[in-house]
Amino acid sequence: KTKDDLQKLRTDGFLLFQQVPMVEIDGMKLVQTRAILNYIAGKYNLYGKDLKERALIDMYVEGLADLNELILHHEFKPANEMEKDLANILDKATNRYLPVFEKVLKDHGHDFLVGNKLSKADVHLLENILWLEELKPDVLAKFPLLQSFKARMSNMPNIKKFLQPGSPKKPIVQEKDVPAVLAIFS
Repeated sequence: KTKDDLQKLRTDGFLLFQQVPMVEIDGMKLVQTRAILNYIAGKYNLYGKDLKERALIDMYVEGLADLNELILHHEFKPANEMEKDLANILDKATNRYLPVFEKVLKDHGHDFLVGNKLSKADVHLLENILWLEELKPDVLAKFPLLQSFKARMSNMPNIKKFLQPGSPKKPIVQEKDVPAVLAIFS
């Protein structure tokens, strides 16, 4: 919550590379986003049944990470760059990323991106869709399979519960939070 909290984690040696995120799970303090996500995905059987499925999941997740980075950095842009940045995000989302996932769903012919069950790639795609919709509510207008995907995923019991008002789901960084975040990491 504060710069002192971050410094204490660093001083106590909990942040292997001196940066967050860090997740405490199963008696471990894991750092590095991909390591954390891979561990959780493996633990909860969201990482494919074999090496081929893992490769596809990783490929989709890495593409989504590129889109995710654009979205997450948006609120940290200077005010005079916000409109141009938003246009860039939406252009890349609708012309590069979303068409890929629309095609993957069409070609795969199943409800999920890989195999026939939920994977971390599906969760990442839903997360990016929800964040894009915060920026532009009709972002999926040209993507009927992604609209169906979002509806299916959003109605899965645990996800539905997570998306309800008052749940632990946090919105993307809001303008009002930017000064606090910058104070911690500057």
